[in-house]
Amino acid sequence: MIFPQTANRAHSALMKTIRKSNDRGHANHGWLDSYHTFSFADYYDPQWMGYRSLRVINDDLVMPGMGFGTHPHRDMEIISYVLSGAIEHKDSMGNGKVIRAGEFQYMAAGTGVQHSEFNPSKTDPLRLLQIWIQPDTKSVKPRYAERNLAAAETGKLHLVASKTGRDGSMEIHQDADLLLAKLDAGQSVKHPLAKSRHAWAHVAEGEVNINGKKLAGGDAIAVSDESALEIAATKPSQVLLFDLN
Repeated sequence: MIFPQTANRAHSALMKTIRKSNDRGHANHGWLDSYHTFSFADYYDPQWMGYRSLRVINDDLVMPGMGFGTHPHRDMEIISYVLSGAIEHKDSMGNGKVIRAGEFQYMAAGTGVQHSEFNPSKTDPLRLLQIWIQPDTKSVKPRYAERNLAAAETGKLHLVASKTGRDGSMEIHQDADLLLAKLDAGQSVKHPLAKSRHAWAHVAEGEVNINGKKLAGGDAIAVSDESALEIAATKPSQVLLFDLN
């Protein structure tokens, strides 16, 4: 069940809220080792139902040859980011793709879609981030998109997804920007945060300082009522930054 307003009230009084990696929900099914930033499946915490329109960030490690069989989704914006390995995707829209490390995949579930996702390798595990964003419009026509940032320049913020699809980003059904920061040690980026906007930054890999807070891989921070986010890397890092209404 989804209770977006619960998450908004839980964190609205704080300018910064840190979500530590080790405090996340954890489920190890043998073939799948998954960490849940927000409540998901059998993991439930009323204080962590999501943040603004951001509903799910699952950090999944999928064993070779294993994966998620065909299953349905509806009325959810689903984004996957492959950190290592590859994922083979098939859906009821007719898409069949292998998404590799550094690539993003987007699917608007809308009126309903079925898909399966497997690790096609016989030897290498797959690690990916599974992201769900609640749409601002229900019952839209399902659609699919990809964005390859495997060779993206370090030391910059790259727009992955947005409401309008500007600058070559994937167009989603929500007033939310998803940006990727790929940073070498010593590099930094700054993202201005407009008035009444909120940010969630998830450290996918590495170690960074965000507005004076030290965060490691799997950690995240919510930021409100500040004019900008400054991300400085102390190790090679990847950070997903969500700019939310």
